[in-house]
Amino acid sequence: MEPEIQHKIEETVIEILKEADMAEMTEFKVRNMAAEKLGIDLSSSEYKRFVRNVVESFLLSNKEEKDEEEENENEEEAKKGGSSEKEKEFDDDGDLIICRLSNKRRVTIQDFRGKTLVSIREYYEKDGKQLPSSKGISLTTEQWLAFSKSVPAIEEAIEKLESRLN
Repeated sequence: MEPEIQHKIEETVIEILKEADMAEMTEFKVRNMAAEKLGIDLSSSEYKRFVRNVVESFLLSNKEEKDEEEENENEEEAKKGGSSEKEKEFDDDGDLIICRLSNKRRVTIQDFRGKTLVSIREYYEKDGKQLPSSKGISLTTEQWLAFSKSVPAIEEAIEKLESRLN
């Protein structure tokens, strides 16, 4: 692939990504939009690989920028004598513990095969370690968003049931 074409594709892909709703955008959509804008067929494996690399680089640079911003915010809060959030807690697998529902149940955020999962799971103790059991559920970010949007309706249903019982 010619460097000039690479540069044009890279610029176009980045422009598309900067304007995109990242919750809805896929690599396939980006590649098709870039192909349409440039009038080039980007369906060959060489172009697919190149576009994937540009998308991954863009996402990494955005993540690094966000991490840097968070770090700066946390440093500023620390200088003021406060803390912007409670100390993060991780389990033995490196998963972020969001909350403990009981001494045997917790909500964690984990990375599994490149996907972020919200895991609500029971744990058991073995050799002094807390290990996850098969009892529980792991939700993708899309499933979690659908569930979290339903929380007000769930709370309302709970209130109705409790008022009938009382």
